[in-house]
Amino acid sequence: MSETADAADANEQAEPDGLSVTRSVVDGVTVVTVAGEVDHHTSGALRRALSPADPDGARTVADLSGVPFMDSSGINVLITGHQAHAPTGWLRLAGVRRPVLRTLEIVGLTPLLPCYPSVGEALEG
Repeated sequence: MSETADAADANEQAEPDGLSVTRSVVDGVTVVTVAGEVDHHTSGALRRALSPADPDGARTVADLSGVPFMDSSGINVLITGHQAHAPTGWLRLAGVRRPVLRTLEIVGLTPLLPCYPSVGEALEG
């Protein structure tokens, strides 16, 4: 896998104890790595990171292995991100922790947003 910096997109850190969001490109797929809690105060950074510059055929993997908690704001961001990639691209989730995965299951998002154990597996699809 080749990895290049995505210079067009800034990496964000919201507040010292907030959310860290970084973007990179691996084999033509944008990988968004998220660390911290996703809530009303931090979801904007994730929303910006999941918005494709060119939605036509955009492919994104969101690595949520560093996210221990996500509230409804984060769920809404994932729905918006999924819609921004449709109909020709995709958004996949990787490393989703059990509490966040349970929330995704309860609201019925797992059929729309495929969840993979790791970024590598999400890239392979």
